[in-house]
Amino acid sequence: MTNPAESLVDLLDLEQIEVNIFRGRSPQESLQRVFGGQVAGQALVAAGRTTDGERPVHSLHAYFLRPGRPGVPIVYQVERVRDGRSFTTRRVTAVQQGRTIFNLTASFHKPEEGPFEHQLPPARKVPDPESLPTVAEEIREHLGALPEQLERMARRQPFDIRYVDRLRWSAEDVEGAEPRSAVWMRAVGPLGDDPLVHTCALTYASDMTLLDAVRIPVEPLWGPRSFDMASLDHAMWFHRPFRADEWFLYDQESPIAVGGRGLARGRIYNLEGQLIVSVVQEGLFRKLG
Repeated sequence: MTNPAESLVDLLDLEQIEVNIFRGRSPQESLQRVFGGQVAGQALVAAGRTTDGERPVHSLHAYFLRPGRPGVPIVYQVERVRDGRSFTTRRVTAVQQGRTIFNLTASFHKPEEGPFEHQLPPARKVPDPESLPTVAEEIREHLGALPEQLERMARRQPFDIRYVDRLRWSAEDVEGAEPRSAVWMRAVGPLGDDPLVHTCALTYASDMTLLDAVRIPVEPLWGPRSFDMASLDHAMWFHRPFRADEWFLYDQESPIAVGGRGLARGRIYNLEGQLIVSVVQEGLFRKLG
């Protein structure tokens, strides 16, 4: 069976069908819509493929406009907005079956030395990732076995995810909980040495757990859901080089949820405590039934 990390690299390897047009696969899965991190990661690959490769991505801003259909290819159309002396800007439109489902603007910056540096440290001290159980191990411990559907998903999961705080399973567990969550993550296998692949892989991962912070005070993360949720927009700033196949800490919080929308923001640190990426996302929440 193909390693899930290799499958992720393959998923991000778009087919170029014209100078500024690329086509990405969308796996046929049981999900109602295409995973947003997949679309964002593929769009960023398309943007990066139209640059000289010498300027890393420093930021992206994106909107999820329509749900994508699993199993249907997605076409990415790139507009070369600007090629300046220090910055390169690209705008990407994702189209599926003639309808725009997503758009992204990405900026690339020529590396340079700044006159100063500073950063806020992580908000709290957390255990080492190797000392924490995987999500699958926590579910098996609670349920006695992993349900068949979750077992299949776990085998295909390209990232090892370990929650700093134990999973909450009941209404009593979430009572009084703050809208905060932290996870250690890394790809389950090597991703190669292309920096763009690592950036796009982490972009994929950044959409996996961020909205957890919005839900934590309301309902358990696992078990039957009371709310449907969907990503509305997504923004990222890349501060330092990194590898997505090495451990990184994703510290997440939700400053507000109101009007059916919840805002979440995340700070991603490497093992040395250096801030490597900042993320902000808003999600739509609607009560089921």
